[in-house]
This record gives sequence, structure tokens and C-alpha cells, in this order.
Amino acid sequence: MKLTQLALEKDMAQYFAEDDLSRNLFYMKSLPEDQVSCDLYIKSDLVLAGLPWFQAAFHYLGESDFAAKAIHEYEGKRLKKGTKISLGQMSFAKALTGERIALNLLQRASNIATYTSQYVEKADKYNISILDTRKTTPGLRMLEKYAVRVGGGKNHRFGQTDLWMVKDNHKTFFGGVREAIQFFKDMGSFYNEIELEVHSEKEFEEALELGVRHVMLDNFSPEMIKNILPNKKEGMTIEVSGGVRLSTLDKYLIQGVDAISVGALTYDAPAVDISFKYQRI
Repeated sequence: MKLTQLALEKDMAQYFAEDDLSRNLFYMKSLPEDQVSCDLYIKSDLVLAGLPWFQAAFHYLGESDFAAKAIHEYEGKRLKKGTKISLGQMSFAKALTGERIALNLLQRASNIATYTSQYVEKADKYNISILDTRKTTPGLRMLEKYAVRVGGGKNHRFGQTDLWMVKDNHKTFFGGVREAIQFFKDMGSFYNEIELEVHSEKEFEEALELGVRHVMLDNFSPEMIKNILPNKKEGMTIEVSGGVRLSTLDKYLIQGVDAISVGALTYDAPAVDISFKYQRI
């Protein structure tokens, strides 16, 4: 079994359990096993992402090599409306059983990759990274963060312990910026960095005093960001976050900003259109 398929096997078991194939065994036994030829039809301009998940759905049903060539040739590629992708053959029963799960995952990943690529195209000119967030669909975080990478973006945190992020609730609970930062310093994690989410120029000044290397400017206006950037220290990274959308992105592409995190990449990507068709051989 390929490593990709092994990594996705547990997720596929969950997805197919949701489809509840065991409800009607008579129906499952009655599906014809005749071979069909399978194709994907790209019906809107997009960045194609998620073919490993698409393939894994059919691998779960016993089709180990299905769509392998397509992954190599088309995954991560920018495709035009009207593109046809030949996938190979399988039984009608397996094609019908796996198509909705496979196509849902492929379209979800392609939505995100396509949307992310539009942000990246703008931000690359300023050497600013586009980051995702943990605002992902439960059960689909790996898929959605993968799709961000395919679209040219970068991943922020997969989980809370990847990076100690000091947020408002930490500051409120522990009694301030200094106290919240000390809590995470006391974790004793040698390699874990600390990022401080700040909401005012005063908090940014505290970050400078405390030697914080990574600062997130949350819901700062472009004017506020421009006022703060001259105080940026060598080795410090400045991340901008909070309601940035494609329509407003240009205002935040400011020299000195290192990254912009966008929750909408994963929770509000516009849909692309892909069809999965098969014909009896």
C-alpha cells in the first residue's frame, strides 16, 4: 500500500461509514460488476487538488491503481474549463458506490486550492506569504490544509501545540500579556516558538519590550499597520490577520509584512465545477 493511501485509510473508513453501505446488502449485491471507463470533466477554470483523496476512495473499495497516472499528470495543475481527464477502468458497482465521496473530496480541495492561488498571485509580488488558519471543517483539516499548499499558500498551525499562540482569552485569563507569555514559557518546550496576537499599538510595544519574535496584528487597519512597521525589530515576523478577503487584500500588501492569515481560504472558498462520468466498455 502506498504511503498516501495508508495515511488516508482511516479517514476513508469514516467517510464510507457515513454513507452507511451496510443498510441494504441486497442492493449492494445487485450492483453490476461490468467494467466501465471513467473520466473527469473540468467544467470551470481551476487549480486541481485532492486527487490522492479521490483515488483513496476507490482504493478503499479495492481499486488499488485507479487514477494513479492522473495524479502524476494533473494534481496541482491549473486547468481550463473543458479539460477531460481519463482515469482508467473499474467495475460499475465500485464507480457508483465511491463516486460521491470521491468527488466531494476532490471538489472541496479544488475549491480551496483555486481560491488560495488567487491570494498568492497577488501577495507573491510583495514577498508576503498567505497562511491558512485552524478554521477548518471538522474531519477535513488534513485535506483542506493540503489544498492550501497546492494553491501556493502555507500552513499555520495544524494543532494548538505546533506553536504557542497567545490570544485574547489567554491574556484575559492569566492577567495580561506578560503573564500569558510566561505561562507558555513555563511549558518548557525547547523548539516551540511563541506568537503574540496583539490588538493595539500598546500591546505591540509590550511585545517589543518582552522580546517576542512573532507578532500577529489582529484586525489592524492598513494605516495602523503602516504606523507600527517602522518599529519592527530585526528577526521579528509580522503577521496580519482578521477579516482580510480577496476584495480587500491589496490594502494589506504592505512592505514589511511577512504573512497574512486568511480563515476564508478554508471556510468560504467559492465552488468549482467538476463532473465524474463513466461508460460501459
